[in-house]
Amino acid sequence: MAISSGICSAFLTPRTATFLNPSYSSSMVVASPPSGLRTVRLLTCAAASSQEQQQRRPRGIMKPRRVSPEMADVVGASEIPRTQALKLIWAHIKANNLQDPEDKKVIICDEKLKKIFDNRDRVGFLEVAKLISPHFLKVE
Repeated sequence: MAISSGICSAFLTPRTATFLNPSYSSSMVVASPPSGLRTVRLLTCAAASSQEQQQRRPRGIMKPRRVSPEMADVVGASEIPRTQALKLIWAHIKANNLQDPEDKKVIICDEKLKKIFDNRDRVGFLEVAKLISPHFLKVE
């Protein structure tokens, strides 16, 4: 890597040697690193994690799960990750202007949302994630 080679070359330059040993002549130039010194290339954490993520399957809330027919009616898919379902529900809320104009934290449910929100007329935005949980079917 450029950083590690820069550090090694900084220790091998005449300036560094002059700084450490004032009797060292600046006319002496180090042509090559000592034979016992090996160049080491390190794998950074960012490179290692990006390689792992390319091979890793989605888990947890990122894993696609089967959903109930009521939820499929809202999100438009029978199998979807929880994160995408929340995004699509919020897109439906925004597109149909279902937020209370006085308190944007409250959602006024239309017929589609009432099916997935236990037939409630109004739902707080913090309750949305809890209320959609039963609509993600268990895998057997």
